[in-house]
Amino acid sequence: MGKYRKLTAPEIETLRSQGCNADDWDNIQVTNSFDATRVRFTIFTGQIRMGAFDKTYNLEGGISRHSGITNATLHNCVVGDNVYIGRVGNYIANYEIGDDSYIENVDMMTVTEKSSFGNGTMVAALNEGGGREVPIFDLLSAHTAYMMALYRHRPELTHNLQELAAKYTESISSDMGHIGHSVMIRNCGKIVNVKFGDCTEADGCAELLNGSVNGNQYAPVKLGTHVMARNFIISSGSEITEGAMIDRCFVGQACQIGKQYSATDTLFFSNCQGFHGEAASVFAGPFTVTHHKSSLLIAGMFSFLNAGSGSNQSNHMYKLGPIHQGVVERGSKTTSDSYVLWPAKVGAFTLIMGRHTTHPDTTDLPFSYMIENSNETLLVPAANLRSVGTIRDAQKWPKRDRRTDPDKLDQINFNLLSPYTIQKMMNGIEALESLKKLSGEECDRYYYHNTRIKRTSLIKGVKLYDTAICKFLGNSIIKRLEITKFKNIQEIRERLKPDVQDGLGEWLDISGLIAPKHCVEDIIKKVENKQYASVKDLNNDFINLHKNYYTLEWTWAIDKIQKRLNKTIDEITVEDIIKLVEDWKTAVISLDKTLYEDAKKEFTLTVQTGFGVDGGDLRRQKDFENVRGAFDENPFVIEVQKHIAAKEALGNELIDRIKNIK
Repeated sequence: MGKYRKLTAPEIETLRSQGCNADDWDNIQVTNSFDATRVRFTIFTGQIRMGAFDKTYNLEGGISRHSGITNATLHNCVVGDNVYIGRVGNYIANYEIGDDSYIENVDMMTVTEKSSFGNGTMVAALNEGGGREVPIFDLLSAHTAYMMALYRHRPELTHNLQELAAKYTESISSDMGHIGHSVMIRNCGKIVNVKFGDCTEADGCAELLNGSVNGNQYAPVKLGTHVMARNFIISSGSEITEGAMIDRCFVGQACQIGKQYSATDTLFFSNCQGFHGEAASVFAGPFTVTHHKSSLLIAGMFSFLNAGSGSNQSNHMYKLGPIHQGVVERGSKTTSDSYVLWPAKVGAFTLIMGRHTTHPDTTDLPFSYMIENSNETLLVPAANLRSVGTIRDAQKWPKRDRRTDPDKLDQINFNLLSPYTIQKMMNGIEALESLKKLSGEECDRYYYHNTRIKRTSLIKGVKLYDTAICKFLGNSIIKRLEITKFKNIQEIRERLKPDVQDGLGEWLDISGLIAPKHCVEDIIKKVENKQYASVKDLNNDFINLHKNYYTLEWTWAIDKIQKRLNKTIDEITVEDIIKLVEDWKTAVISLDKTLYEDAKKEFTLTVQTGFGVDGGDLRRQKDFENVRGAFDENPFVIEVQKHIAAKEALGNELIDRIKNIK
């Protein structure tokens, strides 16, 4: 947009002749490219600036609109180049409207006072009664929110994080609203104190109050019919459509919320999906997904969750009110009509079936089945390691990452096996062996943190955990030694040495970011010491920590390998490495064959029930194969078979490369 000038007398006369009016024509400024013939039946009040109107918009159905202003009232507005504004029911007040934006059939758009546009809104995540409030803002990451919500035992951390959020909030507060370039807003009702980023589309929204819609050219945002949103932040690449209702919510990047979904006091981070159901006081980490009308997520923390139909939790034990909370760690699933009474803590990659009211804590027994049995919680440790569904989930999450914004707020680690889950398996083996020792080898059942474990399940669980540990450690050492040709054992030992000492000890999953606890502690101390000048600086440290994952992972893995061998790196021999690789091959092939057999269950005669409805077994089989395909032709089955062959070849290649080294 060029420099501004006042209207000329002929321009004023043209505007008047086209049904326009102004409280003071001297308060209107335009660029030299301004065309007064493109403005009709418009009332101007306050300070007005306008640019050129040279563009024609081609709409659905062959309709075209030439940029300009018609049938509108504008108060204190800046209108960029090539903007179209038409049929504004009430008025547009206190907005800067970017170039190439289109506004039509809107009831009212106004900024009523100095506004932060949803930034700084306190969201009562996890606990409906308060105490874990998170102030939302445009640059909020899942990891910052995690610390804000859960680290209340460190008040200085909470206070300083909130100060950083408040500093950012103040920096973007204004008495003028912003509509970016190439924005389309049409057929909407009341819009009050809302700012719109570039390339946003809002079509048919019922009401938008006090919020930010942070679309950009790389990741536009779409708001659809009958959406009602109050006190919100919507991040780049997200879609809120089909009558969704949100209040006091943060919606992270590339989320999808629609089909009358309702959410209050909820944080949705990257790639979450919410359809039909309801969320209240939820911390929805990346890839939290719920698709069913009867599903309720409440007062819980989740990530990589798949919530089945009718999934429900309760945070109200009818004593002191709805003050309880629960944590379901990454990668878990709830089956249809599952129920968990909070408080409870569910380990990573757990399958939850039935009703659970005994407040289990299974965090050190990941990959388990948690099944209702005679009003008890029956736990089957490690059973989910054998499930083809678990592997499918791990493969599909990276493919379903819809983020196209180059500036990603959440740093997401998709790994199924990591120091975070492997250390839990190690803890799980220790806990299960301890149970067996305390209760006796021949005990028929064991009790663990308000769950019951069968003897056979305990024995199988220990074996499966050890197999997964072998797989992870073998993966790590093969990756570390790949490609390089070694002349002697000393060169191998040099390569085995970690690049950094960071990575030892406990690891955490801070809502998608997997990292060593002491590295997270370093960030926490920097926050407590006020070493971050801005939220962006904090986010950059999360980015760098995520980028260094594999370097840090090797430090942890080689430490565990040394302990497993009971040797230092300088004592490790070629024979030790070959033994680790052989164990790895056995583990990989064993798990893959288990997955193969689990996949085979999906092609049994029982599963074919309901196919070939008007014929016998042959017709049923043909109908099944034409719909589902043959077992040996299934893409996943083929991939498992290829995986077995590829991994066996990879292990053999390393063994052949080093077996003659002295």
